[in-house]
Amino acid sequence: MTERDTPRGRGASAAVPFTASTGRSALDQRRIIEAAVRFIDEHGLRMLTMQRLGAYLGVEGMALYRHVPGREALLDGVVESVVDELFSDPDVHLQAHAGWVDYLQRLAHGLRRIALAHPEVFPLVATRPPAAPWVRPPLRSLRWIESLLEVMIEAGFSDENAAAVYRAFSSFLLGYLLLEVSARGVETGPVEEPDVTPLEDLSSYPILQRLEPHLSVDVAAEDFEEALEALLDRVALLLPRRRRPPRLTEGK
Repeated sequence: MTERDTPRGRGASAAVPFTASTGRSALDQRRIIEAAVRFIDEHGLRMLTMQRLGAYLGVEGMALYRHVPGREALLDGVVESVVDELFSDPDVHLQAHAGWVDYLQRLAHGLRRIALAHPEVFPLVATRPPAAPWVRPPLRSLRWIESLLEVMIEAGFSDENAAAVYRAFSSFLLGYLLLEVSARGVETGPVEEPDVTPLEDLSSYPILQRLEPHLSVDVAAEDFEEALEALLDRVALLLPRRRRPPRLTEGK
């Protein structure tokens, strides 16, 4: 029987071991959120309740409410905490020191490392409703979105095309990484209908403020067609040159 096959705390009475390293002292919001990430990593999102998390920390579940308003706020904190791991990844940079291609490659690999380090948490990162429709998972941090848009614009992309890059980059990563963690047996369906947290003030993110109209335009159909065409072009390259579609043979 594999670890995935074990009855990982199924049922309300499942025991959750107390992790002594968390300690009982200096309980605060940061400590609670970090414990929630570890709990989900170990037991899965569906097992997380305030009562179980309290037991995991060695306190009564009600004690957590002094620092976290409730489970919804806790889940928001978990998402923010996991995405913020990008800031401590030495291979991911907020600036494009070696050009925009290198920047996007580093950012993509950093997000993949997060997904693989926290496969049980990643579906929450991917599916939890953002504060605004254009805040697209898995890159949910306003600071990182601002960084990406700034890199694209400094590289010569127009505002409209920088927004298109952000959408395409997010869509690729979301689909691929959800599929990858799902292949590991992780449940990717929604656990419940969550509340939507109000959007953070954008005054500290001037590029986001300027590009919000571009980011908010619904171009899902166009993006899908362009992504599909790019995929078909890539597939066609696997054919011998003589058998490729005419438009691809002419251009390659």
